Amino acid sequence: MKTILVTGGKGQLGTELARYPWPEGYAVEAIDIDELDLRDPAAITALVGSGRFAAVVSAAAYTAVDKAESDVVTAWQVNALAPAAFAEACRTAGIPIVQVSTDYVFNGEREGAWEVDDPVDPLGVYGASKLGGELAVKTAGCRYAIIRTAWVVSAHGNNFVKTMLRVGATNPTLRVVGDQHGSPTAAADLAAAIATIVVRMVDDADVANGTYHFSNAGPTTWADFAREIFMQSAARGNVSASVEAITTSEYPTPATRPANSMLSHTAIERDYGIRPRAWQAALSDILDELIGKRP
Repeated sequence: MKTILVTGGKGQLGTELARYPWPEGYAVEAIDIDELDLRDPAAITALVGSGRFAAVVSAAAYTAVDKAESDVVTAWQVNALAPAAFAEACRTAGIPIVQVSTDYVFNGEREGAWEVDDPVDPLGVYGASKLGGELAVKTAGCRYAIIRTAWVVSAHGNNFVKTMLRVGATNPTLRVVGDQHGSPTAAADLAAAIATIVVRMVDDADVANGTYHFSNAGPTTWADFAREIFMQSAARGNVSASVEAITTSEYPTPATRPANSMLSHTAIERDYGIRPRAWQAALSDILDELIGKRP
């Protein structure tokens, strides 16, 4: 049995990786913070060095973007030093690692989708610490794939879709930022893409290493994303609300968000044949799980 170690097992992506129908002969061991302290490099080394795993998916992260601005050390421990420990252990064990990263490594100041080799320029602690994790994995000497993603949503945990449905249930009009652009990413679709890459890396030692982007296809804004959520929700007989688009400056936060989080899929399509579907279709599947299918 080829067992894949997944960190962040209780998160959106970890949950979907555990639920994913892996090929015969594969199994997932998804762990979370109660089973492994990511601030403990020795524990990481011992776990990966146990010989039980065929690959590691480093999906756990310090994702409290605003809190990271005042909790710098913890953010760097979890987002940079933990991936460094995992990558070093994977090199020693001779197994590949998939490191999940973020659009926040970019400054958001360009037109069109970000390519994998565009210059990085994080705007805050979260993005900088995630970039640190990328660099650690790239330079560790192990086989690796870094997967940058953005705007992750699912039927699990805390995310934009669930927040809109909850807040919209008691507020007829919501004010949502309309000048930040990106593509939502269904955690289930991201899990499927990562599983495809992991299996290829385990089964073929010569498969491409590198940095890739994955999100669902098509551009939108947070405000238009919210409108689509409520439109599809209403079609299922559930909550609806009107959405008023506001500017980022009208919704100040401790951490600066990238104005453009669009990610190009050219590299992942070229090397792994992965072509993401439209985000609206992925949202529909999430709402099917949260609310039920359309009548």
